[in-house]
Amino acid sequence: MPVHPTENLRTLALVGHAGAGKTTLIEALLAHAGALTAAGTIERGTTVCDYDPLEKEHGHSMKVACAHFERDGARVHLLDTPGYPDFAGRALAALDAVESVAIVINAQHGIELSATRMALWAQTRGLCRFIVVNRIDAEDVDLPARLEELRAAFGQECLPVNLPAQGGRAVVDCFFAPSSSDSPTDLGSVESAHQALIEQVVEVDDALTERYLAGEPIEAAALHDAFERALREGHIVPVLFTSARTGAGVAALADFIVRLAPNPAEGNPPLFERWPAGERERAESFAATRNPGDHVLAHVFKIEIDPYVGRVGVVRVHQGTITPDTLLYVGEGRKAVRAGTPMLLQGRETRTLSAAGPGEICALTKIDELAFDAVLHDAAEDATIHLRPLPMPHAVYGLAVHVKRRGEEQKLAEVLQRLVSEDPSLAVEHDPVTHEAVIRGLGEVHVGRVLERIRSQYRLEIDAHPPTIPYRETIVGAAEGHHRHKKQSGGAGQFGEVFLRVAPLARGEGFRFIDEVKGGAIPGPFIPAVEKGVRQALAGGAVAGFPVQDVQVTVYDGKTHPVDGKEIAFITAGRKAFLDATTRAHPVVLEPIVMLEILIPQEAIGAVSGELSARRGQVSGTGNARAGMAMLNARAPLAELSDFQGRLKAITGGQGSYSLELLGYEEAPPNVQHKLRAAWRPREEE
Repeated sequence: MPVHPTENLRTLALVGHAGAGKTTLIEALLAHAGALTAAGTIERGTTVCDYDPLEKEHGHSMKVACAHFERDGARVHLLDTPGYPDFAGRALAALDAVESVAIVINAQHGIELSATRMALWAQTRGLCRFIVVNRIDAEDVDLPARLEELRAAFGQECLPVNLPAQGGRAVVDCFFAPSSSDSPTDLGSVESAHQALIEQVVEVDDALTERYLAGEPIEAAALHDAFERALREGHIVPVLFTSARTGAGVAALADFIVRLAPNPAEGNPPLFERWPAGERERAESFAATRNPGDHVLAHVFKIEIDPYVGRVGVVRVHQGTITPDTLLYVGEGRKAVRAGTPMLLQGRETRTLSAAGPGEICALTKIDELAFDAVLHDAAEDATIHLRPLPMPHAVYGLAVHVKRRGEEQKLAEVLQRLVSEDPSLAVEHDPVTHEAVIRGLGEVHVGRVLERIRSQYRLEIDAHPPTIPYRETIVGAAEGHHRHKKQSGGAGQFGEVFLRVAPLARGEGFRFIDEVKGGAIPGPFIPAVEKGVRQALAGGAVAGFPVQDVQVTVYDGKTHPVDGKEIAFITAGRKAFLDATTRAHPVVLEPIVMLEILIPQEAIGAVSGELSARRGQVSGTGNARAGMAMLNARAPLAELSDFQGRLKAITGGQGSYSLELLGYEEAPPNVQHKLRAAWRPREEE
């Protein structure tokens, strides 16, 4: 494939709720530009972007897919993102690969949860935003209401650059070459829309403002630079109308992307940071030059494990040029690896690139070190450069899994490792207490699709069940503890004595260890052994068998023996001294508390609120989501939500859905505390 100058590249992520038509819209754009002979359909499983067997089976996207088309000398990179909230982590990852985001709205349903979230995240990443109202040809569509809804949600900066006409079968341009004022549209006057655009754009340019106030006509070409500045600053959020099924507005959308969407040098700069000594707390902003001749800076925003090719890293080049012979460092790695041939992606299909410069999105293969969010560079001094971390949602919903056939435990562990490397919002925990492997995702659908992949793609027979709730322990008071460990077994003995204090920390602060031993009462080499013993006690729990958190431990005195003083003795003494102190410091059990966002029919608000109340939940707010639907915000203990998904579907006739996010930990009620303490059987101490 030919190398495109940076000014001829465009990068765009399509975001929005499931069912808005993002995948179909990409098909229409590709077909219009001649990249496809004919557009595929989701129903037939023939789209470029939904190439995964599970995506075809379920009829929706589950991961980011890449596509591109050529038009008027420009190459446009398109990223198709999943719309279900359960796959928000993967959708978020696409934001750091583009300059612009198209927020796709279903004209029938209006603004939905994923669209609102992605629009906000795009704004916080400094991306240019525009809105595509799709399915304008559908029945019972109230487009004036949709436009007002958009302005209420995203601001008065939302202005149409074209208007639907002929009942959604066509669109009329309002910017480049606006038709006469008497051109019929389905949504107001072309002249009024054109005037509103000009007035909004000239506000960012003093010279244009003077021309406008003087009554001079201002052509679209003269507005170009000011328009892009307004886009970068969020001073304008263009609205375009399409029907991906019929093709209405598709050509206008492609024209808008090529002519007005920023190229990589025109967009807001990527959010690179330099972390001195790898410490994020000391982060300093770093400005990428976006020059093809400078050091390479590229970012891995997607990892996919191909059964034939192996690990594939999809990267966005921000600076410099990657060629097959380029030697790249991966993050803070000290060994450079050969880049290999960069590949241009069209869904599953690939084409080779002789070089990839700033603005290109390409795949690299045969580099085992590649990992999600890694920065690739060709200069060792750039090892401390990172992209500002994305606000990934917490993986809270979990299922414990185990293999049905003995001997396949290792294979399951390898498969889970692969899946986690592909999905930034997926986590796998190995509970040291229950010895369970727990898959945690963003919801029931997310985790369910992971289990399907394990069974279908990797041919593993597995069982899944709700995991043990991840309770925690802490203390609410301060106390002192002491233990003398002395052991004589006929040979070499063991001796270690530890005095320490424990005190509570603020919720979420974790663990702090302080050494205040004076005069060598505990020799320096044995202090790490004391800490190791304390950490063992933290992991095993003090009163109910759950990990202890938010505790400060201060070791202030002890004793040793010139012969029998050993590391193992101080590990044991540290562990038991901590347990001794903890039992005196009013230990309590903490339970995880989550925030829920629940989308339900308006008539179900009362029933769902009652259901939450019965589960010790508290409704914190309600709001309108779209026609006939309401958004309910609530907080509740995670332990009470194991079967909430099923109940929600029953109450709402299958229309309800929710996402949850971990808020933190709170002290469990007395009855829960008592039950958990009574059920714990601590192992016998030596």
